[in-house]
Amino acid sequence: MFQFETQLKKLKHDVLTEVARLAKDNNLTTETIEKIPYEIIQGDIAMYRCCVYKERAIVLERAKLAAGYLANGDNIDDEFVDIREDDQIIYVIEAACDRCPINKYSVTDSCRNCLAHKCHEACNFGAITYVAGRAYINQELCKECGMCKKACPYDAIAEVMRPCKRVCPTGALDISKDDRRAMIKEETCVNCGSCMSACPFGAISDKSLIVPVAKRLARGRKMYAVVAPAITGQFGPKVGYGKIKNAIKKLGFEDMIEAACGADAVTVHESKEFIERIENGDSYMTNSCCPGFLSYIEKMMPSEVSKISGTVSPMVATARYIKSVDPEAKVVFIGPCTAKKSEAVREPIKDAVDYVLTFEELLALFSAFDIEVEACEEEVVDDASIYGRGFGAHGGLTAAIENYVRSQGLEVNFNPVKVSGGIEIKKAMTMAKIGRLQGNFIEGMMCEGGCINGAGTLATPFKSKNTFNKVNSAASRKAVIDNEKINDYDKVNFERN
Repeated sequence: MFQFETQLKKLKHDVLTEVARLAKDNNLTTETIEKIPYEIIQGDIAMYRCCVYKERAIVLERAKLAAGYLANGDNIDDEFVDIREDDQIIYVIEAACDRCPINKYSVTDSCRNCLAHKCHEACNFGAITYVAGRAYINQELCKECGMCKKACPYDAIAEVMRPCKRVCPTGALDISKDDRRAMIKEETCVNCGSCMSACPFGAISDKSLIVPVAKRLARGRKMYAVVAPAITGQFGPKVGYGKIKNAIKKLGFEDMIEAACGADAVTVHESKEFIERIENGDSYMTNSCCPGFLSYIEKMMPSEVSKISGTVSPMVATARYIKSVDPEAKVVFIGPCTAKKSEAVREPIKDAVDYVLTFEELLALFSAFDIEVEACEEEVVDDASIYGRGFGAHGGLTAAIENYVRSQGLEVNFNPVKVSGGIEIKKAMTMAKIGRLQGNFIEGMMCEGGCINGAGTLATPFKSKNTFNKVNSAASRKAVIDNEKINDYDKVNFERN
């Protein structure tokens, strides 16, 4: 039995499982979806919210989003609503949003009512007055500029920001002035899912593709699973690639292919591209394997788009390889990343990957099909190198390129800058834009620590990282990239555009 770290993760799992089970049984209709809240929230005593009626309303919105529809008011038709290019992946579940009653700036007891009144002088909006011997901020006038906090010599003004807004790397998470509900500005959202992970109420979730995958598996349709390296450690310390592959095949997949195999091929192609760019006078190049990072550059630093590698991600490379061998196959990518759902439908690579699932959704499929991963048999999985599997953690891509350059005796000055998380990415890209980057290659990962901290993971990096490192090192007997295996990718188109 899988042990969930929080009740919120278990609730999300229960909803996804019910939706997947209905899809598997070809019984997903308006009526059956509306029954899910009563299956999950039983009895008349509320556990988390003010009443069971609100709890059920939230579960219904979550179930609709899990079924692939917009949660807030879309009608449910018999036909599944697919994700299309430029579709939003991350949504706010309105009923679940707590509308956090938090004022960004407030005066603490440290205020000394000093004579200088620097906070008052710094405020250009007349929001600060003095009440009962202490500064007071009128929240109706406050513009949250932060000048009062900077001016206070006692640091007596506290800054508190909503968790979802604080972690958004692009400022896409906004607050409605009418009802304080969280809102997502789609034009700047990169679908990284940081806000989804940060919200303690589970009010932000991702649109799911679990329904069509469950339906196709139940019908015995031919599908291949491409699994991201970060999967090791997600199902506990005793579950490695071998058990996961066996469990995935029990679901009905034709086979499981490691995305790390595509990562090995991408390493070779991207290394050669880097050398060519530097020889042609480019000041630097960025990786393109992280869709959140790629979208960040496109939306926040459009002048630097030309510096993005033109090589496809390991996900796309592996999917193209599979379809070069079996053109009729459908490919499902399984990983920790919500942004991969938007990458899969981008032009012109959208024909490579048919569906994208997160690790959370994979576990729901296992539950819907009554498969216990830990009880599955071990299978031999040793196609990828240690370096290809290392793509799942921050610095893994850089290590792979460094290894390839060294092993091939290539003469090039490879000076990488490794960054992960919105703050580090913003700093690195800003320095690159003004020509002050201390390096010539940026490895950017939108999630702090890399893919092992993705929004669709089951376990925290604290629990999964040791298993990730141990399994990937012990299971892979290949400390270098297998050139014979790379030759299998000769027919693959590695061009992203």
